[in-house]
Amino acid sequence: MSEQSAVGQVVGPLEVGPVAHGGHWVARWEGRVIFVRHTLPGELVRVRITDDTHARFWRGDAVEVITPAADRITPQCPISGPGGCGGCDFQHVSPAGQRELKRTVVAEQLQRLASLDWDGEVEEVPLPGPGADGVAADADDGVGDVPAWRTRMRYFADTQGNWGLRAHRSHTVVPLPDQGCAIAAVPAPDPGTGAVADVVVDGFGDQHLIMDAEPMGSGADLVQIAGGIEFEVPVDGFWQVHPRAADVLAGAVLDGLEPRAGEQGFDLYCGVGLFAAALAGECVRMWGVESGRAAVRCARRNVPGARFTAGQVGKVLHGLPKRTDLIVLDPPRQGAGKDVIRQVLARRPRAIAYVACDPAALARDLGTAREAGWEVVELRAFDLFPMTHHVECVAILAQR
Repeated sequence: MSEQSAVGQVVGPLEVGPVAHGGHWVARWEGRVIFVRHTLPGELVRVRITDDTHARFWRGDAVEVITPAADRITPQCPISGPGGCGGCDFQHVSPAGQRELKRTVVAEQLQRLASLDWDGEVEEVPLPGPGADGVAADADDGVGDVPAWRTRMRYFADTQGNWGLRAHRSHTVVPLPDQGCAIAAVPAPDPGTGAVADVVVDGFGDQHLIMDAEPMGSGADLVQIAGGIEFEVPVDGFWQVHPRAADVLAGAVLDGLEPRAGEQGFDLYCGVGLFAAALAGECVRMWGVESGRAAVRCARRNVPGARFTAGQVGKVLHGLPKRTDLIVLDPPRQGAGKDVIRQVLARRPRAIAYVACDPAALARDLGTAREAGWEVVELRAFDLFPMTHHVECVAILAQR
């Protein structure tokens, strides 16, 4: 093989294989795997190589579609394709096709990493209608059928001071089109305001601007709403960015756990107490654990009848009661890991709810639980990140 870089070279035509976790598809060229973005299974495409630094695979963009798939549509955002913004992986795919791709990825990860067969669907989550709490369904900024669901956006200034978004796997800033970001419920601030800006919508529909010059934790807390409850959230803290996500996920957790009055439970990686509040509303005595001290400060105000501890979940668990009835886990993208899962299982809860934003991490942790004699009795997946490859899952476990 030549030592000359292949980046920029266009190869093909290539026949595209299955979707892979991460927003790309598998293709092969001269025996080498290429992970290709902006294509679909079964398409015949030409591919521009974007990364050849890995010995086992390369990365590329489909820059010419010779034979399109039935689910291919015309992207409504002019910067969503090759060389553009890295945010929307699936804008070239019909909405039903997007959900099928995500279903395929979830099922493949569960089978491969947890030996678990799953035949469920990825559930559509429409935006709230006009007059409902949150962002109105018609707030699409004039870009047609693309749902403007992102209630928190991070914008970056280009060399001319105009706002843009970063390209895929790059710090390069791609300037926003005239109509703005298609999936954003919040517009960019005025040009020349700064180098980085976060814009977030609170539970009342008000927009808040956080500039890069402001130190983390310096702003006032925001108020978000879920289940009719007002939650204080640090201005730079975590809250689900789809306006219906908090309600949908809390509802799935309650439906799966079927809490009983007088039970006790743990809310691990609890953030500002969303699931603790939902279960406390069913008369469950809750104890939350979260590493972020600002989030714990808010959680104590959000759920005054619950107990909260700030610290790493794996360490704090050693000091928590050795038995409990219910446990909710909502770990970061990398998952909870074997140590935390084993500590959770050792409590012998009646039921466990695992909320996951990454199907591979979820599958690894479910595999650990299944090896220890636990059963996945329900698993639901939700399309809370339209136009992207991301998918949210809620798994319910019980001991066999």
